[in-house]
Amino acid sequence: MTLTKSAARAADTQAILDELTAWTPRERMGMFRKWLAGSLSIVHLHVLTVLEAAEALSMGKLAEALDVSIASATGIIDRMEQRGLVERGQQPDDRRVVLVRPTTAGLAVFSDLDEQRRAGISRILERLTDDELAAFLKGLRAMSAARAAVAAEAEVAERDQPAR
Repeated sequence: MTLTKSAARAADTQAILDELTAWTPRERMGMFRKWLAGSLSIVHLHVLTVLEAAEALSMGKLAEALDVSIASATGIIDRMEQRGLVERGQQPDDRRVVLVRPTTAGLAVFSDLDEQRRAGISRILERLTDDELAAFLKGLRAMSAARAAVAAEAEVAERDQPAR
């Protein structure tokens, strides 16, 4: 039975998604172990991710982003501040507002994880032939261009939305 061109494309797309998102329990456990090394919790990683994207947030906005109470956010930030991962300061135009921002050490968590991830991917890429590696790079570059186009379209659509 021969697949139609659209069915073959759908099957290829599904196979690629399966390959790119495959994560065995053993791999997941290994990554969690790395994340949790040095007693950095998943909650702390979440906070650092939110702060990395925003640069600095008030305690209220941070609590909202984490979907926790301000009291809970304060406890989380207290522990992270003791570990040197975040710092608190006042908003320049309103000293009543406490801003939380990641420290250099807090942001280094992600560069450390990136280095570990890159090393793991490098070990996998070493097993590809030169032709496989070149074909994979060509596909990734095409995917990157498509992702940029989708992001640009989303940005235009968001900009064209009427204000509420």
